[in-house]
Amino acid sequence: MTGFSNLIQGYHRFRDSSWAQQRSRWAVLSDGQTPSVMVIACSDSRVDPAQIFDTSPGEIFVVRNIANLVPPFELDGGRHGVSAALEFAVTQLQVSEIVVMGHGSCGGVHAAIQQTFAGKPPGEGGFIDHWIDLLDEARDDIVARLGTGPNAVRALEMETVRVSLANLRTFPCIPEREAAGTLTLHGAYFAIADGLLHVMDDKGRFDIA
Repeated sequence: MTGFSNLIQGYHRFRDSSWAQQRSRWAVLSDGQTPSVMVIACSDSRVDPAQIFDTSPGEIFVVRNIANLVPPFELDGGRHGVSAALEFAVTQLQVSEIVVMGHGSCGGVHAAIQQTFAGKPPGEGGFIDHWIDLLDEARDDIVARLGTGPNAVRALEMETVRVSLANLRTFPCIPEREAAGTLTLHGAYFAIADGLLHVMDDKGRFDIA
């Protein structure tokens, strides 16, 4: 049986169980969505925000990418998927909170530490390299202090959250809403090995939730 066949079987289970059980909620959602929280997470198959936060349909607006990164505000004419999702969530859905969630065993972070795709052309790792180079400054600092072993990887996994939060604040719509008290940013880190969620405090430190 193929992976897609498994997905179709899963759809039928969903249609017969949770969809049927929440039929009234899906009826409401068919007219629109009003999530109050945006979650920016990694594309890693092990860290589904809806599962980790045990949410119902329509509760969270999610964007996922390699290493849960947010690029800085740029006007270079490129197509910016994360920026578009962010703009939609903040200005159209008017979410009141944004959560950036990093995680343990992140392949993107490991590649950044090891510079796995440095110099590779697009199609052979170049797109990945150009994406995770958002971490270059943080990576250089961490490697200088901790080397390239597991401690360095974990430190950079957490640093992805701080980097993304800092980049979020380069978008004009973010600080103006923070100042008005209509938007709050949060950082989190999910440790796959033990299933623990760590939440970042206002000083940038992570503590178990």
